Amino acid sequence: MAKNLRQDITGLRAIAVLAVTMFHIDHVMLPQIDLFKGGFLGVDIFFVISGFLMTMLIMRKGVGLQSGDFSLLKFYQRRAKRICPALIATIVFFLALGYLILPKSK
Repeated sequence: MAKNLRQDITGLRAIAVLAVTMFHIDHVMLPQIDLFKGGFLGVDIFFVISGFLMTMLIMRKGVGLQSGDFSLLKFYQRRAKRICPALIATIVFFLALGYLILPKSK
């Protein structure tokens, strides 16, 4: 993965992270000043970057869109295989944390 690292995409990701972070810090700590009104656009930047990178991956892997080498099913299986373990671990962690920390209802 590191061999395909693009500095321009990394820079955009850094800007998006800073925008979202500053928006939340400003919104929570200084609600009356509202300096970073557009910080939520960082989320949109992440969506655009994700779409761009997935399209590039599909185009690279499937020169084969015409030749039939590309499989959308395999593409999503690989993505699920990469994303689901972290998702499941996060869900289990926060369910356990919620069970331990949140007050029990009567």
